Amino acid sequence: MEQVPLAHMLILSTILFFIGIYGFFTRRNMITMLMSTELILNSVNINFVAFNRYLYPHQLEGIFFTLFIIAVAASEVSLAVAIIINIYRKFKTIDIEETDTMKY
Repeated sequence: MEQVPLAHMLILSTILFFIGIYGFFTRRNMITMLMSTELILNSVNINFVAFNRYLYPHQLEGIFFTLFIIAVAASEVSLAVAIIINIYRKFKTIDIEETDTMKY
């Protein structure tokens, strides 16, 4: 079985990271911003796995960090979706541009 070169994995990770950054800063929908954050976290996971595989192939530190990030991302998503649902119920919108009307 042939290994994927490290450069290919880093290029994929970089592309995912910049798509996430672009989506986070250009979209005004909270759900899209949340998905962009997940793309950024997944690019970090790819980096951890790639460097763990090429630098320390018989150790699992990169895999453990990746599992920890996945667990944190899952809890972050559940909390963010709950907050977004509450904002939508109160203001009938999840658009960031309409924050002037979101005064308590």
